[in-house]
Amino acid sequence: MKTLFNVILGLCAIVLVYLSYESIMGPIRFTEAQKLREKAVIARLIDIRKAQQEYRGQHDQQYTASFDTLIDFVKNQKLPFIYKEGELTDKQLEDGLTEKKAMSIINKAKKTGRYNDVKKWGLENFKRDTLWVSVRDTVFSKSFNADSMRYIPFSEGKQFEMAIRNDTAKSGAPICLLEVKAPYETFLGSLDHQEVVNLKDRQIQLNKYPGLMFGDLQTANNNAGNWE
Repeated sequence: MKTLFNVILGLCAIVLVYLSYESIMGPIRFTEAQKLREKAVIARLIDIRKAQQEYRGQHDQQYTASFDTLIDFVKNQKLPFIYKEGELTDKQLEDGLTEKKAMSIINKAKKTGRYNDVKKWGLENFKRDTLWVSVRDTVFSKSFNADSMRYIPFSEGKQFEMAIRNDTAKSGAPICLLEVKAPYETFLGSLDHQEVVNLKDRQIQLNKYPGLMFGDLQTANNNAGNWE
């Protein structure tokens, strides 16, 4: 009987040690996994933000709320790139020459075949050409998978919450607001449930969004991320 009692006490001690160990290591493992997953989500949010900024530049300062539209833009559209060769000298600038005037002189010479003014102004080696380059190859790497942009990492296929709101500034100027979100439960849901609940509660108590996001539909914030 005494032996059995000692065995039980030994097992209880082992269980207590394990529980104590888990009470310490559980939150540590959760924090490590959280940081890893947040890093991947932030990288994807930054990709979306870059794509939206380029999209806006080509669409009258308007964002899009559609991932289908944004992904098509990245995969199939082109951006203007100004190829520059040569610079105007201080003397040319003092004489009133601008890049616009310089190109006007050069283009006129190409049409007429008369290059006297080009030589007069010393523009023989001055060039400005507009090239159209792929959005994907310019803004992202060639291996970038645009189709994955809509999906939150570690979420089993859940998509980012993306929305826009058109508004008018006090000055009367039109503005377009953008907001893209990834709630904690979408990319941390497979981790310890109670730790996720605790994390969300802390954020809510601090009046912060319980997840990762950039932009704001209520206030223009230059599309800042809440991790920055």
